[in-house]
Amino acid sequence: MSSKLILANIVRWVILLLVQILLLRNLSLYNMATPFLYILFLLLLPFGIPNILLYIIAFATGLTLDAFYDTLGVHTAACVMLAFVRILFISVTVSRDGFDEPEPTLGNMGFRWFMLYALLCIFSHHVVLFLLETFRFTELSYTLLRCLLSGLFTLFTVVLVEFIFYNRKMR
Repeated sequence: MSSKLILANIVRWVILLLVQILLLRNLSLYNMATPFLYILFLLLLPFGIPNILLYIIAFATGLTLDAFYDTLGVHTAACVMLAFVRILFISVTVSRDGFDEPEPTLGNMGFRWFMLYALLCIFSHHVVLFLLETFRFTELSYTLLRCLLSGLFTLFTVVLVEFIFYNRKMR
């Protein structure tokens, strides 16, 4: 990975975490839907990143957010789950040898591939996040509804950001 790509990812990490902590933390629609835009950083990490490094980055990202949200490892577990789903999805859909593009962005991979990728990763993240946050089965329907609405809200914000900033080479 080049130093330019490393610097761009560090800047992306800082900006997305600051936006999440300072702006989106207090944005909630009827306490049912909250966007978690910070996971866009994990979604857009380069294809060639080693799996162990991806897990470490996901762990550090979740731990940083847990420190600001005052949650005890909930975001950390959800980010590590997102890294696991990302690795599985990319290994199934993209050949490891022939990466034409360095990053899995909307402009590089196409709308359909990116939507399926983002949908699976976001909803796996949200299921773990909200089930660990609630941690009781008596409110399972409420928790799953929050997961669905927050997942759709997050997916909308992720795709919106992708259309705004990463529309370089649309297929």
